[in-house]
Amino acid sequence: MVVLFEVLLVIFSIGLITVVLLQKGKSAGLAGAISGGAEHLFGKTKARGMDLVLQRITVGLAAGFMILAIVVAMLK
Repeated sequence: MVVLFEVLLVIFSIGLITVVLLQKGKSAGLAGAISGGAEHLFGKTKARGMDLVLQRITVGLAAGFMILAIVVAMLK
């Protein structure tokens, strides 16, 4: 049973890495990072299309990864 959860954890981690690397950057440089963060925080730019799909997949994979990591830690 532990081996199954460990294999699932590896699959989730590889999937999470892949989805994060597929997303495009929002801004360039330090000045872009500051203004891009403010725009993201206040919702001036909305994700659409593939960006929205990748964002939702990232949230799902991250939640699954955290849950599986806790389960594997508890079982060992």
